[in-house]
Amino acid sequence: MFRYFPTNYVWNLSIDLAIEMGARIGEIEAMCAPLQEAAKQPDAEGTRAFREAWVKMADTLCELAQDDESHGRLLSAGAKYKRASAYLITSERMLAHDSPGRIDLYRRELDLFAKGIALAGDNCERVEIPYGDGHLSALYVRAKNAPARAPLLVQVNGLDSTKEMKYFVGLPAWLAERGVSSLIVDQPGTGEALRLHDLTAVYDSERWASRIVDWLETRDDVDPKRIGMEGVSLGGYYCPRAVAFEPRFACGVVWGANHDWRDVQKKRLQREGDFPVPHYWKHVCWVWGAKDIDDFMRIAEDVHLDGVLDRIRVPFLVTHGEKDTQIPLAWAHRTYEQLINSPQRELKIFTDREGGAQHASFDNSINAGHYIADWVAETLGGNTRL
Repeated sequence: MFRYFPTNYVWNLSIDLAIEMGARIGEIEAMCAPLQEAAKQPDAEGTRAFREAWVKMADTLCELAQDDESHGRLLSAGAKYKRASAYLITSERMLAHDSPGRIDLYRRELDLFAKGIALAGDNCERVEIPYGDGHLSALYVRAKNAPARAPLLVQVNGLDSTKEMKYFVGLPAWLAERGVSSLIVDQPGTGEALRLHDLTAVYDSERWASRIVDWLETRDDVDPKRIGMEGVSLGGYYCPRAVAFEPRFACGVVWGANHDWRDVQKKRLQREGDFPVPHYWKHVCWVWGAKDIDDFMRIAEDVHLDGVLDRIRVPFLVTHGEKDTQIPLAWAHRTYEQLINSPQRELKIFTDREGGAQHASFDNSINAGHYIADWVAETLGGNTRL
């Protein structure tokens, strides 16, 4: 794990995630060098300084991108807009949910992301999936060199990630190279669903996952028999739950096994384990629509996989970082052990040897991500060679 701030795990996690999204080390140095003292301050004061530094860099990149555009250098402009978007993602993720200007910052990040991928010509399309009286937003990445109907992996967020973050980290591109399409979704409790439509998280993830499969089955470029699901971090709970109760999924993958999130919350009340974001308890209440911590803890009682996983009858890959300080490694073993009816179950622990030993491999995602992409391609009928 890259530790820019020696005493602040939450800030280091954010820096590492930014690096995985494509941040440049020189820009990280420019943003973070003045923040050493701020990193030691309480959440409200520290995150204010963090936001100002990262937004300033995004502003600079947008100015440079505009210069590129004025000279017709659209590829360069697109790259800068995408990086500016990643820096705003990093900044917005650190703020309390009711911080003034947070939603405006989030909307700007979406706009810069859309502009960046358009100018850069990325293989990425924003789509909307009918859900209830509204929709879920997602990013669709097409498989390369695939048949007319390609296999596809649905990818869902954790507690504090967004579809743009997951896109930038790289799994959709790695899958596309292997002949597998991707649908990266802001499910209830995350991204646009939470921030713009007030859709809070639900424990029964099959409620929204089934609607996603319904939508995919209407597309003539997706093989409905080869749709899998992957979930990162808290998605390591959502994904197995959805695959257990939605039999149309052909496989499942967790990138960080979150078998018993209720236990993790009880331990965090006792100050055990690292928090992923500042303002943690306000954040989880916002995500789950709880009025206070007591209400949230009652909701969390349902967020576990005991008594669920024996319903899974498709291949399933469980991955976890050996040095995960947020979710104990023991929960990965529990998930694997309870997949008793999966015809092809696998437990992969990422160590220092291959990298990705921290939570959801945020310290070094590429080798872990390639492992997952290869497994998915082999399972859904993609390819692992040119």
